Order: sequence, then C-alpha cells, then structure tokens
Amino acid sequence: MKPEIVLLKAIYEPTMAALEKDFTVHKAYAVDNPLAYMKQHCAKVRAAISTTTTEVNREHFAALPRLELLACYGPYYTLIDLAAARERNIAVTCTPDSTAEPVADLAMGMIVAVMRRLCEADRFVRSGAWPSRVFASGVEVRGKTCGILGMGRIGREIAQRAVSFGMSVCYYGPRRKDDVAYHYFNDLETMARTTDCLIVACALTPATRNLVDARILAALGSKGFLVNVARGAIVDEPALITALENKTIAGAALDVFVDEPRVPAALMSMDNVVLAPHMGTSTHEVRVGRSEKLLADVRAHFAGLPLRYAVSQQYT
Repeated sequence: MKPEIVLLKAIYEPTMAALEKDFTVHKAYAVDNPLAYMKQHCAKVRAAISTTTTEVNREHFAALPRLELLACYGPYYTLIDLAAARERNIAVTCTPDSTAEPVADLAMGMIVAVMRRLCEADRFVRSGAWPSRVFASGVEVRGKTCGILGMGRIGREIAQRAVSFGMSVCYYGPRRKDDVAYHYFNDLETMARTTDCLIVACALTPATRNLVDARILAALGSKGFLVNVARGAIVDEPALITALENKTIAGAALDVFVDEPRVPAALMSMDNVVLAPHMGTSTHEVRVGRSEKLLADVRAHFAGLPLRYAVSQQYT
C-alpha cells in the first residue's frame, strides 16, 4: 500500500503527477476547509508538501498526528513554524535555488509592459480596433528613473537590467549598501518623488507591510508607475486601487497580491494595470530544478536515507 502524503498547495503539475505514482496524495488545498479535511482524512499522512507562500503552523501539525516530513517546494520557509516542527521531531526540507535572475527578468518585462502599454496594445489589436483607430502612445523606458525598494539580490539584478535599458537607478532601504554605487535615499517618499517607476523588491516584514501607502503613491505622482514583484502586502492595496482610479499614478504592474489567488475586481477592470499570477520564479528551469530536489528528499525519507536539503540546522 502506498504511503500517504498531503499537498497543502498545488505545485508544478509534473511534480504532482510524479508524487501520485509513488504515494497516495491528499489535496487539502482543493477543499474549502483544509484543516478540517486533514483532521478527517489525513490520520495516516506521513509527509506534507508546502510552498514558500504557504503558512504552516501548529494547527496544521496537530491535524497530522503521524507527520514525519514537511517538504517545502521553494527556497524560503519563513512561513513554517520551525519551533513547532522541532517539538514534533518533524524534518523540514526546502529546494534551494537562485530566484533573483528570473524575478528580475519579470520585473524588467513588467516595467516595459506597463510603460509601453503592451497589454493594452494586445487587447487593442485583438478587438479589431486597429484599422479604424490609432492606439494611444506609451512612454519610453529609456531616460527614466527606476527607484528600487530593496537593494538585495533581486534588487541588484533589476538594477543591472534597468541600466541596460538606459534608465538611471536609485534605491531605498533601511541602510546604505557600501558596495552599491547607485544613489541611496534614506526616505522612501523622497525617492518616490524623483522616480518614474517604483519597483517593490524587498522582503515582507512588519516594517514593510503597507509601506507603499497613499502617501508614497501620491509622491510617485500622475506620471509614475508602480511595479511589485515582491509581496502583495507591502503595498496598501486599497490605497493603490484608489490611486489608480483617481489617476494619482499612471499605472501599475503587479505579480503579487494581498489575498492570492484572489485579485480585487477593481484591478482586473483597469486598462492601466498589468496583472500576473505570482510567476516571478515560474520558469521551466526553476520548476524542474525544484521538482528534482523535492522528489529526491521525499523519496529519500520514505527509503530511510539522509535528506539532502534539510533545514533542521535552522531550528532555534
């Protein structure tokens, strides 16, 4: 009889198919009340699969009395209660990889898309309007200022790409980076006033939650654009909707949202907004690499072999 595992969130389809060959897979994400489902149907589950955007806390562990392994599909496990896992002697693994490059590629693509109105242009052509109307122009990327909120690995990769497009770069963060030559601002509102395109590329922390609020959006101004490839909650979503409706800013390109995968209807109805389904790391190369690492550790666990990508050393 196949060992039982539970998926807390849908992952790459070929990976799920591979898991279903070796295991009896419970899909808790597919029901309205995952915790209730696990309590009722997952008493024999020995391994759970989560993702970087999936919270796993004591309630989840309590609903899985025989859980031995929690495998995270992705390199970050900040939403996993490691202390609770340690108390239960549950092994935790992840799939370490570099996300900076593909996220930066997407960010640059979204900058071009929102400033040159590519999604609007696509809809314009598909509607058959081109023969009878002239499409409204976008603005050039070249010569504009790109202000980056968060000059970590992703921010640095975005900066390199922005410079190659002829943009000037500045950044804001909690402190100046000694090895970064771009102009540093110690005040986000001040940077937003000087920026044509504000890129959100920082981590979500208590200090950054709703950091981009109505005040920052007003400073960005009616010719400014917002691009968010970090986390939805860093931007005050209702304030952003109001700013877009009132044309306080020119447009936005968003890969992340506060309550994913639910996107506010107001955003979906706006022509000056580019929307993506949190796809910063959703490349074939990244997904295949993560799949190989996750499957290797899940199979190793059930074979009684050492885990290659265990994060137990991170427990405190």
